[in-house]
Amino acid sequence: MTKKLIIYTDGGARGNPGPAGIGIVVCHGQNENNILGQYKKYIGETTNNQAEYQAVVFGLQKAKEMKAEEVEVRLDSELVCSQLNMEYKIKNKDFQDSFIKIWNLRQSFKKVTFKHIPREQNRLADKLVNQAIDKKLLG
Repeated sequence: MTKKLIIYTDGGARGNPGPAGIGIVVCHGQNENNILGQYKKYIGETTNNQAEYQAVVFGLQKAKEMKAEEVEVRLDSELVCSQLNMEYKIKNKDFQDSFIKIWNLRQSFKKVTFKHIPREQNRLADKLVNQAIDKKLLG
């Protein structure tokens, strides 16, 4: 049986740029309520979009560690999702390094898909982002 994972990713910054964090939720591919891991990380000062990209990189790295064969990345950033699906060009040079990291990580899996979801379906990853930023700012 193929090991498929669903990964919810989110990145955010308070201010743009500003203090930023990422949140990742990894679920078993047959049951999105079966959470295998939750991760949050403060990533320093950056923009919202750069944080979104870093969250996808981190999520794919976790999937690789978990030896997934197929990965569905769900994110609420329409811009980043469309760029990763090669529907939009990447004009901002700041995203190109992350895009290359993601492209290289994709080679570790049989199949990777990027799916845009409404923010309401990404609440847990968003909560993790805010916890990471709050922990850094509030101590």
